[in-house]
Amino acid sequence: MAITPQHLPQKTKQHSAKMINENTMHTVEKIGGTSMSDYASVRDNIILKDGKKHSYQRIFVVSAYGGVTDQLLEHKKSGKPGVYALFSSSTEDKAWIEKLDLLEENLLAINEALFGQLGLLQEANAFLTQRLQDARQCLFDLQSLCQHGHFALHTHLQAVREMLASIGEAHSAWNTTKLLQHDGVNACFVDLTGWRSNKHMSLDTRIRQAFDKIDLNKQLPIVTGYAHSDTGLMSSFNRGYSEMTFSRLAVLTQAKEAIIHKEFHLSSADPRLVGARNAVPIGRTNYDVADQLANLGMEAIHPKAAKGLRQHNIPLRVKNTFEPEHTGTLITGDYVSDSPRVEIIAGCKGIYSLELFDQEMAGNIHDYDHAILSTIKRFKAAIVSKDINANTITHYLSTNLKTVKRIRSALEEQFPEAELDQKKVAIVSAIGSDMQIPGILAQTLQAVADKKISVLAIHQSMRQVDIQLVINESDYNQTVKCLHTALVEVLNHGRAICLAS
Repeated sequence: MAITPQHLPQKTKQHSAKMINENTMHTVEKIGGTSMSDYASVRDNIILKDGKKHSYQRIFVVSAYGGVTDQLLEHKKSGKPGVYALFSSSTEDKAWIEKLDLLEENLLAINEALFGQLGLLQEANAFLTQRLQDARQCLFDLQSLCQHGHFALHTHLQAVREMLASIGEAHSAWNTTKLLQHDGVNACFVDLTGWRSNKHMSLDTRIRQAFDKIDLNKQLPIVTGYAHSDTGLMSSFNRGYSEMTFSRLAVLTQAKEAIIHKEFHLSSADPRLVGARNAVPIGRTNYDVADQLANLGMEAIHPKAAKGLRQHNIPLRVKNTFEPEHTGTLITGDYVSDSPRVEIIAGCKGIYSLELFDQEMAGNIHDYDHAILSTIKRFKAAIVSKDINANTITHYLSTNLKTVKRIRSALEEQFPEAELDQKKVAIVSAIGSDMQIPGILAQTLQAVADKKISVLAIHQSMRQVDIQLVINESDYNQTVKCLHTALVEVLNHGRAICLAS
């Protein structure tokens, strides 16, 4: 096992160095929640695809089963409250208890479907119910404690969020380990959640300790996507925490490749919008493009997780669990398409434009911009894009209406003479590793003009990796389809825009 020897005692350094020399061919692979919900496909299409003897020299980081983290925290898209959101909203309301009870029923039903015929159901349920009982008792105790004036619930909420999130990954990782063992694979459960641990440590230290005695030649580690650390992964990465665990594992163990298994290809557009026959896997791209996708909320990988892979020259491959023969999309730091082209049409709805106009801004943009950014940061709204001219600054925010109103109210207090306006919009972006194509901007605008779509704003940077169109939200689907037709489908790429090796 190749553990980076930095900051370890001398004896451990020697042991690690030896393992680095002997084990340099392993991969670190992450399995998404939708894929995890189909154990047979995970087993047959990913783990045992090339036979049992090829199932080793691999490390698997697993997500919770599809929808489970939404029930534990809150729905990622709709915001519908889960156990955490209900608990955090009141120290007296009991709605979180009902939600936790319902979650337990759902998770036990998953166990029944997986283990009911294998004779392992009692053991699986015992592991799960122990975690849930621990969490339930912890929340009861905290709720009781915070009814006293000296204790404030908000100071403990980040720890509560992390504790609840960890249950989903522990459940899926434990189950997968037992199922693989039943199917003849020497899988081992690697629990990074720190459950009942009395020691706080960094993420890197927790990973090193967990893998110190694992032999990848003989064991297949199934690792929890959530990992507890002294700083808290969710405070920095929120729902992207499993990608950070995945990334650090790849870096610390010096993996030859990092692989993400999803329920879809990283494609030229959403097949549900442009049609499955028209969407084509990208095949090759770079981390710069991956960052642009993440900015639009379509993460191939969290930008901070990608940073470690990029810095250590570890390629990232995104594969479709349900099309295992396809090589997927290979993401590297140095890839540039052999000829300039658009590789992806992507975007996001539910964006709020927040425009601040002030005649006094001319010649004083820096002070205005700094104050606006500070306010947006205070309310934790994500900025997708922005416009600036002599007397107007417009930010395009990925957040909810409640947060937008709070930001607007704060800015009205700071700039009483300014005019503020807000509007719900959508952003559609044409993205590529090299888009230095003469006339590409005119071609893009002509495509939407032909469909009589109004463009509210447009952005094209000198970096030549994307063009962003701000449009009315009602025009989103049509804009994606017409741009994909005009900029991608005309080139007839076939099986992939650029086949990965």
